[in-house]
Amino acid sequence: MPEKLALLIQKKRTRREFLSGAGLALGAVGMGGVLSACGGSSGGAGGDEKLKVAFVYIGPPGDAGWTKRHDDGRKDLEKALGDKVQTTAVENVPEGATAQRVFEDLARKGHKLIFGTSFGYMDSMVAAAKKYPDTIFEHATGFKTAENLGTYAGAAEQATYLSGMAAGAAAKNGKIGYLMPFPIPEVIRGMNAHHLGSRAVNPDVTTRLVWTSTWYGPDIEKQAAESLVNAGVDVLGMQQDSPAAGQVAEDEGIKWTGFNDDMERFAPNAWLTGLKWNWGPYYIKTAQQVLDNKWKSDEYYGTMADGIVGLAPYGKSVSKETKKQIEEKQQAIIDGEFEPFTGPIKDQDGKVRIPEGETATLEELLSMDYLVEGVIGKVPKG
Repeated sequence: MPEKLALLIQKKRTRREFLSGAGLALGAVGMGGVLSACGGSSGGAGGDEKLKVAFVYIGPPGDAGWTKRHDDGRKDLEKALGDKVQTTAVENVPEGATAQRVFEDLARKGHKLIFGTSFGYMDSMVAAAKKYPDTIFEHATGFKTAENLGTYAGAAEQATYLSGMAAGAAAKNGKIGYLMPFPIPEVIRGMNAHHLGSRAVNPDVTTRLVWTSTWYGPDIEKQAAESLVNAGVDVLGMQQDSPAAGQVAEDEGIKWTGFNDDMERFAPNAWLTGLKWNWGPYYIKTAQQVLDNKWKSDEYYGTMADGIVGLAPYGKSVSKETKKQIEEKQQAIIDGEFEPFTGPIKDQDGKVRIPEGETATLEELLSMDYLVEGVIGKVPKG
């Protein structure tokens, strides 16, 4: 394995890493590029003034994954409430002090609702919220709140379990490879669910891990995928934002499950399915609550039932039988009759983590730090 693939990170490194030092530009809100400002302020007063809504992104919407889906949600907001809102998106904003300056500058310039879409923005948003109590802040995937700061996230494990079923059915030799970005609970939880889904249709499947220390690093991710192919896997899964793993799968004639969005166009022969986020309804609902003076700080965790997380379309190689199995399980999830982390579930060492008949609590999901039985690899220690 190339040395750079073996790089480990401290556990304190968070949800999204800065994608490219060269990608930053000095913009109107400080360091970071202003992607767009839409809807136009009416310039009026009182009820005639539009709600200014800002979105702060760790990367570019062109990443084909995480940031793109949040920006799609911003566009959904514009379409639904265009005569009531003005939106601004700021891309390539690194975590830390720069992010705090961006949040504060946006608040200073009259944005009354600000969404931050990286886990690593958490402390910066807490500080900005304290300094600007009349501005409402919403933080994706975080866990700290305040009177004017809420959090929002989604049950990715529901969709990755289903995409894992497609992977398990496609793994003819029973070997799946999975590209892991960083050792944080949401990544571990998503991969574990993918593996559990694969074993639901193919009980002898193994999942081999490679850690890339990237969210968006196509070159590193390509090398990681190639190393897994060389280890003999015939299906690839991933949680990064680039389609590099899929493009390797396409070249090697194996299969691939994606993450964040429908990525079939990048590797149509390899594509099986994958998680697809739908943030628009949440952004629309939240903005309307602010307009109606009904917003309250909350910790939102959306599910397949409310539509924030879903499954992308199937690839052409997914059989009718596999589709039927997946769709039956999907309906059970939506109906509240099944959750991916329902026991008995053991970890790699054979220890029962979730007893038979029990389902993991949200707290257990959000703090997951172990790999389930049948996964080959270790969680890096920071």
